[in-house]
Amino acid sequence: MIVQQILKSKDSDRVITVTPDTKVSEAAGMLAKHRIGGLVVSVDGTMADGILSERDIVRGLATSGSGCLNDKVSDLMTPKPVCCTKQDSADTVLVRMTDGRFRHMPVVDDEGKLIGMVTIGDVVKARLQELSMEKAALESMVMGH
Repeated sequence: MIVQQILKSKDSDRVITVTPDTKVSEAAGMLAKHRIGGLVVSVDGTMADGILSERDIVRGLATSGSGCLNDKVSDLMTPKPVCCTKQDSADTVLVRMTDGRFRHMPVVDDEGKLIGMVTIGDVVKARLQELSMEKAALESMVMGH
């Protein structure tokens, strides 16, 4: 399975972005409103300049207190996020996410323009579906169908 198939199976292909100057409190509100765990940070809405996750906000709260909610997203974001392309395999993405200990990965085209976002949940779901189909095919072969 490749990332392109994962993107097609998602309810929405819309990527929620914020600018680096957005207040952290506004970004937290967007996370809650859209029921997501990460936002792509982009100066122009087309390139992934950073990523802000719930974890980044929690770390900011732990180190700076509630005052960090008035800071800019650029103060807490992870710059230069690891990205994938729609041709990458689910296994490759899963390994990158696991090794890097992150849960959100922007998907970019050959020019580096943002085309989607996959989460570790998306990738695990796709992998489980793939394994289920393989299991059914093997059982069918064993049963002689």
